[in-house]
Amino acid sequence: MNPVVHFEMPYLDPTRMSRFYQQAFGWQTQALGEEMGNYVVVTTAETSDGRPTTPGTINGGFFPKKPDWPALHPSVVIAVDDISKAIALVQQSGGTVLGEPLEIPGVGKYVSFTDTEGNRASMLQPLPRTGAA
Repeated sequence: MNPVVHFEMPYLDPTRMSRFYQQAFGWQTQALGEEMGNYVVVTTAETSDGRPTTPGTINGGFFPKKPDWPALHPSVVIAVDDISKAIALVQQSGGTVLGEPLEIPGVGKYVSFTDTEGNRASMLQPLPRTGAA
């Protein structure tokens, strides 16, 4: 089974968005800068090695809204063992992959897709964890 491991939402103003989620929910935010697409990582749960320590909790991130990007809606990220096989299964099942997989440094391979209902979601083939578990 492939679990949901992350959520994503678009933003218009990263400062305003960060302030809102910090004040309303106590989330921590970290802007990754232009070299990482102006992505903002949010921590919503206690973590160790950057991953939630409480089963069933996930962290997330925000990406900038851009008029030429498709399906800019909140979505979830699903962990997969092999992104190429997962892409083929999404397509065989009636979904549409949105572009080519991207290599996210230190994270893994990532690609978004729409399901048969028009919902945007994403897949991530995480890099193997290093060190003791």
